Formats: sequence, structure tokens, C-alpha cells
Amino acid sequence: MKQRGSYVKIRKITVRARLKIHSRNLHAPLRDIFVPTSVAVAHYAAFIWAKSPTKCDAQLTESNFQIRTRKKITDFIRTIKPEEETMVSRLIEKIQKTKAPICVGLDPMLSYIPEHVTKKAYDEFGETLEGAAQAIWLFNKEIIDATADLIPSVKPQIAMYEQFGIEGLKAYDKTVKYCQQKGLIVIGDVKRGDIGSTSTAYATGHIGKVQVGSNVFAGFDTEYITVNPYLGTDGVKPFVDVCNEYDRGIFVLVKTSNPSSGEFQDRLIDGKPLYELVAEKVVEWGEASMDGAYSNVGAVVGATYPEMSRVLRKLMPKTYFLVPGYGAQGGTAEDLKYCFNEDGLGAVVNSSRGIIAAYKKEPYVKFGAEHFGEASRQAVIDMITDINSVL
Repeated sequence: MKQRGSYVKIRKITVRARLKIHSRNLHAPLRDIFVPTSVAVAHYAAFIWAKSPTKCDAQLTESNFQIRTRKKITDFIRTIKPEEETMVSRLIEKIQKTKAPICVGLDPMLSYIPEHVTKKAYDEFGETLEGAAQAIWLFNKEIIDATADLIPSVKPQIAMYEQFGIEGLKAYDKTVKYCQQKGLIVIGDVKRGDIGSTSTAYATGHIGKVQVGSNVFAGFDTEYITVNPYLGTDGVKPFVDVCNEYDRGIFVLVKTSNPSSGEFQDRLIDGKPLYELVAEKVVEWGEASMDGAYSNVGAVVGATYPEMSRVLRKLMPKTYFLVPGYGAQGGTAEDLKYCFNEDGLGAVVNSSRGIIAAYKKEPYVKFGAEHFGEASRQAVIDMITDINSVL
């Protein structure tokens, strides 16, 4: 919701009704609506919710409902709670539809890519950064095509693209957009976090929109990103604000799957390990972005520490977990079962190398490098079966 001059923009309210606004009939669903401030903004919002002006309890006009700031407008719209599916609901819906609480990590390294794919890219662009970016794009595309109907989400790790500079970021952007065309939720694994103004810029670039003159553009436009909480609330809140404004989500690092995570995360502070204190803050931040039983503010909790994930699940019952560490990093289905709630929801499990480089591993070598996409598909099927066996 944004105020511009004498106009108020009410963003992303989904309704199905015939509305009379300023002597014009409009038919919903509506996303971005500009309403002259001379029109009763509060009356208009109540009309949307009630779907009939006669159901409004009072004649709310600008003169008796002094809406002059963005905060007041935002607070009012939240009080009427328009029925709209938000990000974590979309993720849950896709998980339930596919019966696959998993995420394919699109973390391409040149060493993972079959020779015939790199040859094709190098023949066109040479052994250059552009050629490398083309190779990872071709590799990603085949894996996406082979698995998209089986999975709810993907998680491209941006560092694997950044190593090839601007050309790599173009491949990242192309991968994100292609996944979205396939109906997948994209979790940008960017691990951003900084002082407030910088976090705002990160949030805007990855999950929000930026104003350029009279135009508004989305940058990378992923549905979720990962966030580093090391700078505290003023480094995380900008991401939560953008989540609320654009119906997006974040996963905050809480207990990661890497071997040295305990150097900081397990240190005791006032008798509690640091990861538990971070978990408590994630719950607090998440309360500002609830969507039914779960929050749009999730947590990264590694599969490699099952006892810790059991504790964290109890501390964060309304937090969705992004669970790395399955497969190549040593985490098993048995290890990660504590990340889920009793309803079988609450977590989405990531596998990267185990899927995208499956053709190099037993029992998938039978597919060969020429059919690496088919090997990835079978690895996804096996992963789904494995995880569902413990739920």
C-alpha cells in the first residue's frame, strides 16, 4: 500500500464483486487499485470486505476516518483481513498437491555438467563466462523439464551463478523465470542480511519491487529468499516488511547443516544455545506475517542435527522449515522427521547434488550422461518415497 500525491494505492486485495468507484463499475479480481483520496478510502475498503455498501456499519469517509499516513492505511486494511492466499499457503498447497515436501537445489557446478552440454555451449559462445553461463542454463533447463511435474519448489544457490559474473546472474534470472513458468515456487538461496537500509535494498531486489521514475519493476522476483540474522532485528525487519507488502516469504538461518555451524550457533548464552535464541526471534518476527497455521517467515534447520531439530520444532510450531543436508551431506529421512509437525507439514527438504548430479551416482549411472535429466527425475521419485516413509 503506497500513497502517491492525491492518490492512495491499495495493493493486492483479491475480491470478486462489482464495485462502483468514482462513477465507474469495475469487476474483480483486482491487484493494484488507485483510489482518489477524495473518495472515502475506509468506506471503499469496508465495501470490498462486505461486498455491499449496505453492510457497512457506518458511513466512513475521509473526513471522519482521518487516513493520512501509510501506516494508518495499512493497519486499517489488516483489520478487515481480505481473503487472500499468501506465500506459505501457496507453498503448502503445492506440497499437498504433489505429495512431495521437497525442494530441488539448482546449484550447478561445471564439474556436474555432462560434456555434451558444455560442448554445445562452448561451440556457441567459446570457453568464456558467457559460455559457462549458457552451459549451466542448458543443464538447469533439462533438469527442470524432467522434474517440474513432481515437485513444489526449487532452490537456486546464487553463488553458483555469481562465480560467472554478470553472465552467471543472467543465467540465474533466466532459471528463476523458467521455473516460475513451470509453476514452481522459487527459493532464492541468497543468505542476505545487513544494516537496515542495505537489507531494504536486498529485499527490494530479490522479493520486492523498485520504483524507477513513474515505473515499478521487479528485480529477481523470487517467491522466497534465505536471510542471515546476524545483524539482528533491524537487519531482518526490512525483509519481513517486503514479505507483507508483496506476499513473499523468507527462511532465516537458525541451525545450519554444515560441520562447523556449532562454532557460533551452539555457543551457550544465558544457559541457552545461540540457535535457540535465534529461533525465539524468528517466532517473534514471524508473528508479523502469519498466514493461518504458519508464518511467511520460515527457518533454515539442517537435517544433520536431528536432536536439535526436535527442540527447534517445539520452539517454532508455526514456522515452516527449509531443511538442507539431506543426501550428499549425510542427512537421512529418519534424521529429518523431527522437522515436521504431526500433520505432516511444516518442512520442505532440499537436495542439490543428490538430484542434479544423480547420473554420476549409484544407482543412477545406468542412465548415462546423455540422459542426466531422467536420472534426476528418478532421484526425485526416490527422495519423495524416502521422506514420505517417515511421515
